[in-house]
Amino acid sequence: MYSREERMKAIHLYLKYDYCIAGVIRELGYPNYRTLKKWYAQYQKESISGIEIYPCKMKARFTDEEISTAVTYYLERGKNYSRTIRALGYPSRPTLRKWVTGTRPEEIKIHKSGVEYSQDDKLEAVSDFCFRKSSALVVADKHKVNRGTLYKWKNELATEELNVLTRKGNDTVKEKLEEEVEILQKQVFKLQMEKDLLEGAAELIKKDPGISLKNLTNKEKTLLTDALRVKYPLKTLLISLELKRSTYYYQMTLKDVGCKYDELKEKITEGFDANYKCYGYRRIHALLNAEGIRVSEKVVRRLMKEANLVAISKKKRKYTSYKGEISVAPKNTIQRDFSANKPNSKWLTDITEFKLPAGKVYLSPIIDCFDGMIVEWCISNHPTSELTNTMLTGAINTLEEGENPTVHSDRGSHYRWPEWIRLMEEAKLTRSMSKKGCSPDNAACEGFFGRIKNEMFYNRSWTNISIDAFIGILDRYLNWYNHDRIKMSLGGKSIVAYRKSLGIV
Repeated sequence: MYSREERMKAIHLYLKYDYCIAGVIRELGYPNYRTLKKWYAQYQKESISGIEIYPCKMKARFTDEEISTAVTYYLERGKNYSRTIRALGYPSRPTLRKWVTGTRPEEIKIHKSGVEYSQDDKLEAVSDFCFRKSSALVVADKHKVNRGTLYKWKNELATEELNVLTRKGNDTVKEKLEEEVEILQKQVFKLQMEKDLLEGAAELIKKDPGISLKNLTNKEKTLLTDALRVKYPLKTLLISLELKRSTYYYQMTLKDVGCKYDELKEKITEGFDANYKCYGYRRIHALLNAEGIRVSEKVVRRLMKEANLVAISKKKRKYTSYKGEISVAPKNTIQRDFSANKPNSKWLTDITEFKLPAGKVYLSPIIDCFDGMIVEWCISNHPTSELTNTMLTGAINTLEEGENPTVHSDRGSHYRWPEWIRLMEEAKLTRSMSKKGCSPDNAACEGFFGRIKNEMFYNRSWTNISIDAFIGILDRYLNWYNHDRIKMSLGGKSIVAYRKSLGIV
């Protein structure tokens, strides 16, 4: 509450500053607009809260001659306020109206519509206005009134009806209105919260503006809830996002764990990089187990996904060496059965091409169906018969006495030349060939080519790498493939380690 002295000080400044309320508030810091107007009205009645106040006489801003001139000009020139003010340069419109009312009240121009509206007309217009399906302007045009009149009639009728009901002691309508207001406030609150949730999903989680909040993951919902918890109750947010309270606190706990797996993630990255970046989460998991690190496969998969450690594959045009029917093709004795009970019983062979900026390189290996070991391989920059014959000779030299495996290949010309057939017959090896153009008949060997290209060739830059340098890289990889590369089908062991465990090597 303000004291009498404070009120008087404000009123005197108001008069001193020519009724400038803003100047009073700026200087004193109080009161507000309506309060000062109220104090001044009480001041004019010479009483504030029952305390007698003696008014001070205020000097008039305009002389009697100026007032008389303005009133006369107004009356003689069409009773137009704007024209009078524009011609004389003074006063304001309310002031001129006040002067005319004080001196010649009978000359006041009263604007009155030529159409009289009954109470029924007003009720009908207000009813159409309240239950309209179009704009208020359309309803106003229908009843031939302006838009402001509709709002005026609505307020008048609402006030009259409320006064009548209040006088009769009927509080039902009042309670009903209060209930409707409460319902509307709840709806506005809910809509505002949904708007904030959608905006938060777009800003914090980088989702599309039209995303469904129900499709968010629990982690994303928790992040969104935590961001808006300051503005909205936790219970309301959880209900809107259909997130259980226990799930929310569980996700918050995971969030607080922070750097729990940072060291493990570094270990996984090192293992991934050290093995040609070709290990998936299963082989990385086996690698960790071999080092005595016990962790779930799911954790390894999640950490690899977070670190973006993905072995990417890429399809390339396959090399073919088919030259037509050079000699009679033997039968397919393998019949797509690429399993073997012992080493050196079934061999697979084929040729694959590596296309480099420096040129092309060709690989011809012998694969053992027992465990996938590369028995022998030969690498060259030309796909000649010497490539395959040298490889076959080296593979034959690894056989023990009594070992005569079946060698399966496609119908390429390298496996139908007389020299190849002679080497096969001298070593008493059985020939087997796929059908013409049927790569699934030699699927195990094709799969081997796909693995080595995915792991050490595709998605790597071979610019400025010479043919000889690449042959050395490929040769080191094939040695690593036999001795160090983990195969999940062998219990997480390399091929050589698996054979050692069986006592074969």
